[in-house]
Amino acid sequence: MYLSWNVSEMTITETEITIDSESLKRDVTITLLIPDGYNSVEPLNLLLLNDGQEVITLRLAETLEKLYETGSIKPLLVAAIHTDKDRLQEYGVAGKPDYKLRGSKAAAYTKFITTELLPVIHKETGIDSFASTAFAGFSLGGLSAVDIAWNNPQLFDKVGVFSGSFWWRSKELGKGYTDADRIMHGIIRESKAKPALKFWLQTGTKDETADRNKNGIIDSIDDTIDLIKELETKGYNRPADIQYLEMVGGTHSINTWAEAMPKFLVWAFGR
Repeated sequence: MYLSWNVSEMTITETEITIDSESLKRDVTITLLIPDGYNSVEPLNLLLLNDGQEVITLRLAETLEKLYETGSIKPLLVAAIHTDKDRLQEYGVAGKPDYKLRGSKAAAYTKFITTELLPVIHKETGIDSFASTAFAGFSLGGLSAVDIAWNNPQLFDKVGVFSGSFWWRSKELGKGYTDADRIMHGIIRESKAKPALKFWLQTGTKDETADRNKNGIIDSIDDTIDLIKELETKGYNRPADIQYLEMVGGTHSINTWAEAMPKFLVWAFGR
Protein backbone atom coordinates (compact mmCIF):
# COMPACT_ATOMS: atom_id res chain seq x y z
CA MET A 1 0.00 0.00 0.00
CA TYR A 2 1.60 3.24 -1.15
CA LEU A 3 -0.50 5.82 0.71
CA SER A 4 1.69 8.23 2.62
CA TRP A 5 -1.03 10.31 4.30
CA ASN A 6 -3.22 9.59 7.32
CA VAL A 7 -6.30 8.07 5.72
CA SER A 8 -8.14 8.08 9.07
CA GLU A 9 -8.18 11.88 8.89
CA MET A 10 -8.58 12.24 5.15
CA THR A 11 -10.19 15.40 3.84
CA ILE A 12 -10.84 16.58 0.31
CA THR A 13 -9.61 19.86 -1.12
CA GLU A 14 -12.04 21.50 -3.53
CA THR A 15 -10.85 24.19 -5.89
CA GLU A 16 -12.46 25.81 -8.90
CA ILE A 17 -10.79 26.74 -12.15
CA THR A 18 -12.32 28.46 -15.15
CA ILE A 19 -11.45 27.78 -18.76
CA ASP A 20 -12.28 30.33 -21.43
CA SER A 21 -13.29 27.75 -23.98
CA GLU A 22 -12.69 28.46 -27.64
CA SER A 23 -14.65 25.34 -28.57
CA LEU A 24 -17.78 26.18 -26.57
CA LYS A 25 -17.55 29.97 -26.74
CA ARG A 26 -18.15 30.26 -23.01
CA ASP A 27 -16.38 30.13 -19.69
CA VAL A 28 -16.43 26.62 -18.25
CA THR A 29 -16.11 26.14 -14.50
CA ILE A 30 -14.39 22.99 -13.25
CA THR A 31 -14.48 21.85 -9.63
CA LEU A 32 -11.36 19.86 -8.76
CA LEU A 33 -11.48 17.46 -5.81
CA ILE A 34 -8.23 15.92 -4.58
CA PRO A 35 -7.23 14.27 -1.29
CA ASP A 36 -5.23 16.49 1.05
CA GLY A 37 -1.65 15.45 1.38
CA TYR A 38 -1.34 13.66 -1.94
CA ASN A 39 2.37 13.74 -2.78
CA SER A 40 2.70 11.52 -5.88
CA VAL A 41 4.11 8.51 -4.00
CA GLU A 42 1.22 6.47 -5.40
CA PRO A 43 0.03 7.08 -8.99
CA LEU A 44 -2.96 9.40 -9.28
CA ASN A 45 -6.16 8.45 -11.12
CA LEU A 46 -8.50 10.84 -12.92
CA LEU A 47 -12.29 11.00 -13.14
CA LEU A 48 -14.05 13.48 -15.42
CA LEU A 49 -17.63 14.04 -14.27
CA ASN A 50 -20.38 15.71 -16.28
CA ASP A 51 -22.90 17.97 -14.50
CA GLY A 52 -20.17 18.96 -12.10
CA GLN A 53 -22.29 21.79 -10.68
CA GLU A 54 -24.04 19.05 -8.66
CA VAL A 55 -21.00 17.99 -6.59
CA ILE A 56 -22.40 19.45 -3.38
CA THR A 57 -25.86 17.88 -3.84
CA LEU A 58 -24.12 14.59 -4.68
CA ARG A 59 -22.18 14.83 -1.39
CA LEU A 60 -19.17 13.77 -3.45
CA ALA A 61 -16.47 15.10 -1.13
CA GLU A 62 -18.08 13.28 1.79
CA THR A 63 -18.31 10.06 -0.22
CA LEU A 64 -14.66 10.28 -1.25
CA GLU A 65 -13.54 10.91 2.34
CA LYS A 66 -15.40 7.84 3.58
CA LEU A 67 -13.87 5.68 0.85
CA TYR A 68 -10.37 6.93 1.65
CA GLU A 69 -10.89 6.35 5.37
CA THR A 70 -11.75 2.70 4.71
CA GLY A 71 -8.89 2.28 2.24
CA SER A 72 -11.39 1.43 -0.49
CA ILE A 73 -10.06 3.53 -3.37
CA LYS A 74 -6.78 4.65 -4.84
CA PRO A 75 -5.75 8.33 -4.99
CA LEU A 76 -8.15 10.14 -7.29
CA LEU A 77 -8.49 13.57 -8.84
CA VAL A 78 -12.08 14.40 -9.79
CA ALA A 79 -12.62 17.10 -12.40
CA ALA A 80 -16.32 17.98 -12.22
CA ILE A 81 -17.34 19.94 -15.30
CA HIS A 82 -20.13 22.46 -14.79
CA THR A 83 -22.74 22.81 -17.52
CA ASP A 84 -25.02 25.73 -18.29
CA LYS A 85 -28.17 26.61 -20.23
CA ASP A 86 -26.78 24.84 -23.33
CA ARG A 87 -26.72 21.44 -21.60
CA LEU A 88 -29.23 19.91 -24.05
CA GLN A 89 -27.03 21.01 -26.94
CA GLU A 90 -23.56 20.26 -25.51
CA TYR A 91 -24.48 16.79 -24.26
CA GLY A 92 -25.52 14.04 -26.65
CA VAL A 93 -23.74 12.22 -29.46
CA ALA A 94 -21.18 14.15 -31.51
CA GLY A 95 -22.32 14.73 -35.07
CA LYS A 96 -25.67 13.00 -34.52
CA PRO A 97 -28.34 15.27 -33.01
CA ASP A 98 -31.60 13.66 -31.95
CA TYR A 99 -34.92 14.08 -33.75
CA LYS A 100 -35.42 17.50 -32.09
CA LEU A 101 -31.90 18.54 -33.14
CA ARG A 102 -30.71 18.48 -29.54
CA GLY A 103 -27.03 17.70 -29.09
CA SER A 104 -26.00 20.12 -31.84
CA LYS A 105 -22.91 21.20 -29.84
CA ALA A 106 -21.85 17.71 -28.74
CA ALA A 107 -18.91 17.71 -31.16
CA ALA A 108 -17.77 21.05 -29.75
CA TYR A 109 -18.06 19.62 -26.23
CA THR A 110 -15.95 16.63 -27.24
CA LYS A 111 -13.34 19.01 -28.62
CA PHE A 112 -13.39 20.98 -25.37
CA ILE A 113 -12.79 17.82 -23.32
CA THR A 114 -10.01 16.44 -25.50
CA THR A 115 -8.13 19.57 -26.58
CA GLU A 116 -8.78 22.06 -23.78
CA LEU A 117 -9.76 20.45 -20.48
CA LEU A 118 -7.38 17.49 -20.41
CA PRO A 119 -4.32 19.61 -21.33
CA VAL A 120 -5.24 22.08 -18.56
CA ILE A 121 -5.54 19.24 -16.03
CA HIS A 122 -2.15 17.86 -17.06
CA LYS A 123 -0.66 21.34 -16.69
CA GLU A 124 -2.35 22.06 -13.34
CA THR A 125 -1.22 18.75 -11.83
CA GLY A 126 2.13 18.39 -13.56
CA ILE A 127 1.13 14.80 -14.35
CA ASP A 128 1.61 13.60 -17.91
CA SER A 129 -0.18 10.28 -17.52
CA PHE A 130 -2.75 9.10 -14.96
CA ALA A 131 -2.89 5.51 -13.77
CA SER A 132 -6.50 5.29 -14.99
CA THR A 133 -8.82 7.85 -16.58
CA ALA A 134 -12.58 7.46 -16.41
CA PHE A 135 -15.48 9.57 -17.67
CA ALA A 136 -18.88 9.47 -15.96
CA GLY A 137 -22.19 11.26 -16.11
CA PHE A 138 -25.86 11.26 -15.20
CA SER A 139 -28.79 10.95 -17.60
CA LEU A 140 -27.85 12.86 -20.76
CA GLY A 141 -24.41 13.47 -19.26
CA GLY A 142 -23.96 9.70 -19.11
CA LEU A 143 -24.75 9.37 -22.82
CA SER A 144 -22.19 12.12 -23.47
CA ALA A 145 -19.54 10.29 -21.43
CA VAL A 146 -20.04 7.04 -23.36
CA ASP A 147 -19.88 8.82 -26.72
CA ILE A 148 -16.71 10.73 -25.88
CA ALA A 149 -14.92 7.73 -24.35
CA TRP A 150 -15.99 5.41 -27.19
CA ASN A 151 -14.46 7.74 -29.74
CA ASN A 152 -11.34 8.55 -27.69
CA PRO A 153 -10.14 5.28 -26.11
CA GLN A 154 -6.58 6.57 -26.23
CA LEU A 155 -7.65 9.02 -23.48
CA PHE A 156 -10.08 6.95 -21.39
CA ASP A 157 -10.24 3.37 -20.12
CA LYS A 158 -13.50 3.36 -18.11
CA VAL A 159 -17.00 4.82 -18.40
CA GLY A 160 -19.64 5.29 -15.72
CA VAL A 161 -23.29 5.93 -16.57
CA PHE A 162 -26.03 6.71 -14.06
CA SER A 163 -29.56 6.44 -15.55
CA GLY A 164 -28.17 7.04 -19.03
CA SER A 165 -30.30 8.66 -21.75
CA PHE A 166 -29.87 5.75 -24.13
CA TRP A 167 -33.33 6.46 -25.54
CA TRP A 168 -31.59 9.23 -27.59
CA ARG A 169 -33.10 8.64 -31.02
CA SER A 170 -33.19 9.94 -34.56
CA LYS A 171 -36.96 9.53 -35.05
CA GLU A 172 -39.90 10.60 -32.95
CA LEU A 173 -42.17 7.99 -31.39
CA GLY A 174 -45.19 7.37 -33.58
CA LYS A 175 -43.45 8.71 -36.67
CA GLY A 176 -41.73 5.61 -37.99
CA TYR A 177 -39.59 4.99 -34.92
CA THR A 178 -38.09 1.57 -34.25
CA ASP A 179 -35.48 0.57 -31.67
CA ALA A 180 -32.92 0.66 -34.50
CA ASP A 181 -33.24 4.46 -34.34
CA ARG A 182 -31.52 4.68 -30.94
CA ILE A 183 -28.38 6.59 -31.79
CA MET A 184 -25.77 5.24 -29.33
CA HIS A 185 -26.83 1.65 -29.90
CA GLY A 186 -26.36 2.17 -33.62
CA ILE A 187 -22.91 3.68 -33.21
CA ILE A 188 -21.72 0.71 -31.18
CA ARG A 189 -23.34 -1.77 -33.55
CA GLU A 190 -21.87 -0.18 -36.67
CA SER A 191 -18.40 0.48 -35.26
CA LYS A 192 -15.64 -1.66 -36.71
CA ALA A 193 -13.45 -1.04 -33.69
CA LYS A 194 -13.73 -2.49 -30.20
CA PRO A 195 -12.26 0.23 -27.96
CA ALA A 196 -10.31 -0.92 -24.91
CA LEU A 197 -12.91 0.29 -22.43
CA LYS A 198 -14.75 -1.02 -19.39
CA PHE A 199 -18.33 0.00 -18.64
CA TRP A 200 -20.30 0.55 -15.42
CA LEU A 201 -24.00 1.22 -15.93
CA GLN A 202 -26.76 1.94 -13.40
CA THR A 203 -30.53 2.21 -13.63
CA GLY A 204 -33.33 2.56 -11.09
CA THR A 205 -36.60 0.68 -11.24
CA LYS A 206 -38.36 4.03 -10.78
CA ASP A 207 -36.23 6.03 -13.24
CA GLU A 208 -39.43 6.69 -15.19
CA THR A 209 -42.78 5.15 -16.06
CA ALA A 210 -42.52 5.14 -19.88
CA ASP A 211 -42.71 1.72 -21.54
CA ARG A 212 -42.60 2.10 -25.34
CA ASN A 213 -42.99 -1.56 -26.21
CA LYS A 214 -45.46 -2.38 -23.41
CA ASN A 215 -43.35 -5.27 -22.12
CA GLY A 216 -43.71 -4.28 -18.49
CA ILE A 217 -40.12 -2.96 -18.26
CA ILE A 218 -39.47 0.77 -18.19
CA ASP A 219 -37.57 2.24 -21.12
CA SER A 220 -34.57 3.29 -19.03
CA ILE A 221 -33.89 -0.33 -18.13
CA ASP A 222 -34.75 -1.69 -21.58
CA ASP A 223 -32.47 0.80 -23.32
CA THR A 224 -29.58 0.11 -20.95
CA ILE A 225 -29.93 -3.67 -21.20
CA ASP A 226 -30.07 -3.38 -25.00
CA LEU A 227 -26.89 -1.29 -24.96
CA ILE A 228 -25.22 -4.01 -22.89
CA LYS A 229 -26.34 -6.56 -25.48
CA GLU A 230 -24.74 -4.46 -28.23
CA LEU A 231 -21.51 -4.36 -26.23
CA GLU A 232 -21.59 -8.11 -25.72
CA THR A 233 -22.14 -8.64 -29.43
CA LYS A 234 -19.10 -6.46 -30.00
CA GLY A 235 -17.07 -8.84 -27.83
CA TYR A 236 -17.18 -7.32 -24.34
CA ASN A 237 -17.81 -9.72 -21.47
CA ARG A 238 -19.71 -9.56 -18.20
CA PRO A 239 -18.53 -9.05 -15.54
CA ALA A 240 -14.96 -8.48 -16.70
CA ASP A 241 -15.79 -5.57 -19.01
CA ILE A 242 -19.34 -4.61 -18.02
CA GLN A 243 -20.91 -4.06 -14.62
CA TYR A 244 -24.63 -3.36 -14.31
CA LEU A 245 -26.40 -2.09 -11.19
CA GLU A 246 -30.21 -2.03 -11.11
CA MET A 247 -31.41 -0.27 -7.98
CA VAL A 248 -34.82 -1.35 -6.74
CA GLY A 249 -36.79 1.81 -6.01
CA GLY A 250 -34.05 3.96 -7.52
CA THR A 251 -35.26 7.15 -9.20
CA HIS A 252 -33.95 9.52 -11.86
CA SER A 253 -32.50 11.78 -9.19
CA ILE A 254 -29.34 13.11 -7.59
CA ASN A 255 -30.20 11.24 -4.37
CA THR A 256 -30.22 7.85 -6.12
CA TRP A 257 -27.05 8.65 -8.04
CA ALA A 258 -25.33 9.76 -4.82
CA GLU A 259 -26.29 6.43 -3.27
CA ALA A 260 -24.83 4.56 -6.25
CA MET A 261 -21.66 6.66 -6.46
CA PRO A 262 -19.55 4.67 -3.93
CA LYS A 263 -20.21 1.48 -5.87
CA PHE A 264 -19.01 3.12 -9.08
CA LEU A 265 -15.92 4.62 -7.46
CA VAL A 266 -14.87 1.31 -5.90
CA TRP A 267 -15.44 -0.46 -9.24
CA ALA A 268 -13.39 2.11 -11.16
CA PHE A 269 -10.65 2.93 -8.63
CA GLY A 270 -10.87 0.28 -5.93
CA ARG A 271 -7.92 -1.34 -4.23
